[in-house]
Amino acid sequence: MEKYAFNGKILIIGFGSIGQGALPLLLRHFSVPAERITIVTADKRGEKIAREYGVNFVINPITHDNYKDVISSYIGRGDFLLNLSVDVSSVSLIKHCQRNGILYLDTVIEPWPGFYTDPKLSISGRSNYALREEARGLRNMRDVKGPRPTAVLAHGANPGLVSHFVKEALLNIARDTGLTVSQPTSREKWARLAEKLGIKVIHIAERDTQASKRPKKEGEFVNTWSIDGFFSEGTQPSEMGWGTHERKLPKGGKEHKFGPGCAIYLEQPSFMTKVRSWTPIAQAQHAWVITHHEAIALADYLTLKEGGKAIYRPTVHYAYHPCDGAVLSLHELAGNNGILQGSQRLISKEIAPNGVDELGVLLMGHAKNAYWYGSRLSIDETRKLAPYNNATGLQVVAGILGAMVWAMKNPNAGVVDSEEMDHNVVLEVAKPYLGEMLGVYTDWTPIQDRGRLFPEKMHKEDVWQFENFRVS
Repeated sequence: MEKYAFNGKILIIGFGSIGQGALPLLLRHFSVPAERITIVTADKRGEKIAREYGVNFVINPITHDNYKDVISSYIGRGDFLLNLSVDVSSVSLIKHCQRNGILYLDTVIEPWPGFYTDPKLSISGRSNYALREEARGLRNMRDVKGPRPTAVLAHGANPGLVSHFVKEALLNIARDTGLTVSQPTSREKWARLAEKLGIKVIHIAERDTQASKRPKKEGEFVNTWSIDGFFSEGTQPSEMGWGTHERKLPKGGKEHKFGPGCAIYLEQPSFMTKVRSWTPIAQAQHAWVITHHEAIALADYLTLKEGGKAIYRPTVHYAYHPCDGAVLSLHELAGNNGILQGSQRLISKEIAPNGVDELGVLLMGHAKNAYWYGSRLSIDETRKLAPYNNATGLQVVAGILGAMVWAMKNPNAGVVDSEEMDHNVVLEVAKPYLGEMLGVYTDWTPIQDRGRLFPEKMHKEDVWQFENFRVS
């Protein structure tokens, strides 16, 4: 098993389910002994695992007042900060790392506590679009002299790996439709390829069939990954990259008045927004439009402009059908008007055999209609591949590993989105932990089999309009 050379120290902030799953693989794949890894976290979760691997485990909640001192206590120039926390500002940590020559990676851009519910902020102001703009603004920090250390924004499975899946999918569709192309080497060339293929819509289309042996109870939120993270995303406004083919804004849809203008938001929370989508294992399904970084970053990356005006951009958003326990939890959360249940349960060890997490990208509008490409990983295979993981978590950890390797090979890249990285490098590292990688074409559209029971308003002349996908 390949070991990647890294001579520095690693500081992990936050040690929930993803951190616990990542630690064994960091030690497996990087030439970093346990004594050079420190975990700083807010509570005792995972302490037993850290002790098992001989890693320094420190309970010290990170705050706006102490984060600089905490980081400086454990790492410095040439080291790596892996941020897997919630309620710790990514922007604050990145600023410190940029100024002190520290490599950085997170799986989501997090704010300090209270951001998502701050009444002083507009809906636009507390969106992922706004968080991304603030983080990308760090590319031009004036007080950073010389080479800028690499800081990878929002790179786990999604956001993260799915952006690399999109590049693979574009190349596969080109090959299968008889289009001879060389691999694009720039943002504009990837966008030109997507435009040439006719891609109008991209869903990050996921279906999780993992199930606990214990059914969800009333008043309990059940999930296969971070409940805090899922709740935060669910209560943010639903967001999507907005395509140039769309004829009008959806009901409740609003444009942002700052930044590149590549995305819109709805005046309703993500846990209330559903669309029609498709994955191989589920076929047609209803899924939630949970706000995610990649919906904005991918749409931005695949935008073509002339004279400052966008002439091509696909609509991009997450279309997530979580495990059955989480589905019931979301319905209950909605009934409680967004107040989180008093009891929460992260399921992993208790997951029954045969469940899978099927995570991929569904590219629509091209000559072969629609193409899903991604990872189908079962809980059974996961347990053979890595300890302290379920299928959902291991997909995230695989993305972390791939991005860390890329960052170590490119230590002076500055602040980067997933789309700006070499997808070949990342996927080479990640794929051994992703189960079956598959690509499937389908003739499904969002208006398929509709109107049989009740009359429905549909755009039959352009089936890829967002209004055709939207359920509620």
